Amino acid sequence: MEDYKWIHFLDFHWRLGIDGLSIGPILLTGFITTLATLAAWPVTQDSRLFHFLMLAMYSGQIGLFSSRDLLLFFLMWELELIPVYLLVSMWGGKKRLYSATKFILYTAGGSIFLLMGVLGIGLYSSTEPTLNFEILANQSYPVALEILFYIGFFLAFAVKLPIIPLHTWLPDTHGEAHYSTCMLLAGILLKMGAYGLVRINMELFPHAHSLFSPWLIIVGAMQIIYAASTSLGQRNLKKRIAYSSVSHMGFIIIGIGSITDMGLNGALLQIISHGFIGAALFFLAGTTYDRIRLLYLDEMGGIAIPMPKMFTMFSSFSMASLALPGMSGFVAELIVFFGLITSPKFLLITKILITFVMAIGMILTPIYLLSMLRQMFYGYKIFNSQNSYFFDSGPRELFLSISIFLPVLGIGMYPDFVLSLSVEKVEVILSNSFYR
Repeated sequence: MEDYKWIHFLDFHWRLGIDGLSIGPILLTGFITTLATLAAWPVTQDSRLFHFLMLAMYSGQIGLFSSRDLLLFFLMWELELIPVYLLVSMWGGKKRLYSATKFILYTAGGSIFLLMGVLGIGLYSSTEPTLNFEILANQSYPVALEILFYIGFFLAFAVKLPIIPLHTWLPDTHGEAHYSTCMLLAGILLKMGAYGLVRINMELFPHAHSLFSPWLIIVGAMQIIYAASTSLGQRNLKKRIAYSSVSHMGFIIIGIGSITDMGLNGALLQIISHGFIGAALFFLAGTTYDRIRLLYLDEMGGIAIPMPKMFTMFSSFSMASLALPGMSGFVAELIVFFGLITSPKFLLITKILITFVMAIGMILTPIYLLSMLRQMFYGYKIFNSQNSYFFDSGPRELFLSISIFLPVLGIGMYPDFVLSLSVEKVEVILSNSFYR
């Protein structure tokens, strides 16, 4: 912990600290940002500004995950928007201005609710305004007010996470952004919403959370199915991966809604696992685009013959994404399943229905990922075309892919490595609130 008086007049502190909940996302942020900087090697236009913006984004993310003061949390949340807007609008594809504007409108709209919630909580406390997480975690509110606060914060986090129907900025932004920006977006930006849900909605408003948790689980289950089936209809490679991200976020929502030790640990594990896998898939999609200059799946085909290394890496990460046993995605989704099934809060029939829906989602995932691989790598379309000599992946791409693949494999084989970080904090959150 570190705590400095910042603005005396407002009793506003610069409070940073790391606990079991934030150490995972912070390590993930450092790891992915380092690799994304390496992935941005081909960016030659204004490369110094590009890297400066990536580092500014990094500061905002680390600040958000480690802030122990609500106003500081809000400032870091806002600091994040400007670099992303500039990165998308300056180094994006053809529709970059459209998608950057859409991103800023959605997220800034969500931030209004966040600010209102922060001010409301700060001014509600009895004697003097306080925004310290530790003090606020032990404070109780009238039920109606708690529900209002909960909805306000939830809207802000639902845009960032994204929760259907507030997700439409994500495929557009991903479809246009440079792939190193995509790595940061998929790997870390989405996780800020999930982190906020656990850190603020669960810790500060436990009663409202237990009222809303059945709805969270229903929305999560719908999101898994909806995004997976939408992904299947996407011709654009990046948009297909973007919708798969939205689908995987459904598991995090269900884990948070299950209010069990297991469910919440599974959600935190899924945050980290998807951070690695999502970043890797976008990186590979971007490097493939650099080589063949095609983004639409029905124009590709036969890439596996000239580019075997790319094919191997793409297939491996697709397997990790569709939850192949032995990879991190499988462990995370399995623990969320168990967390939901062992939850004492819900009726058996509800749990069976939701589990059935999740299972359908897990069947749809291999369908859209394997059909993506088939359209890209099999057949002879590109192989037969003129000037069909493409470079296979170089040492930089290999190094990057392997350094993301090792933790995915490591977490899949030994998930305790990540779970042991958060277990104690999860118990504290749940015991403080839900077992009273």
